[in-house]
Amino acid sequence: MTSSNESPRVVVGVDGSESSINALRWAARLASGLGAGIDAVTAWELPNTYGFVAYPEDYRPDVDAASVLGTALTDAFGENRPPGLRERVAKGNPAQVLTEASHDATMVVVGSRGHGGFAGLLLGSVSSYVAEHAACPVLVIRRGARGLEEPVDPATADR
Repeated sequence: MTSSNESPRVVVGVDGSESSINALRWAARLASGLGAGIDAVTAWELPNTYGFVAYPEDYRPDVDAASVLGTALTDAFGENRPPGLRERVAKGNPAQVLTEASHDATMVVVGSRGHGGFAGLLLGSVSSYVAEHAACPVLVIRRGARGLEEPVDPATADR
C-alpha cells in the first residue's frame, strides 16, 4: 500500500487488449474519485526458447511495449489523458510486475482477459494471479463491463 507521505496511486495493467483499455478507463474514474494518480504499467519479456536463438539487432521489445502502451492510452483517452498519469514499461512477467507494483498502490485495475489464453476461461492468468497475490485491492474489469458512461463515486459504489 502507499505510504502516508505519498499520494495514492491506482495501478492499471495494460497489454493493448480491449479489456485493458476498458481497465484504463475504469482506473481513470476511480483515480479521479480517490484523488489518486494513475500508473499505467505494461510488461514485456523475451519469449521462452529452447537452445540458441539469435534476435535481430534491431529487436527492441521494450520499444514495442512502449508503443503498445502509448496506443492503448490514446485509444482509452484520446489526447485528453488524465492528470497524474505515469507510464511504466517494465521487463518481466506481467503478473509479477503488477503484483510488485501493488505494494505501492491503493488499488490495481486489470482486465479480465488479455491477448493470450483460452477464450473459455473466466479470468486470464495475469488477472487471476494479481487478484490472488496483490498487496492491495484488485478490480477486475470484465469484457463489455457497463458503467463507464457515469462517473464512479467510490464512496457510494456498491461494495
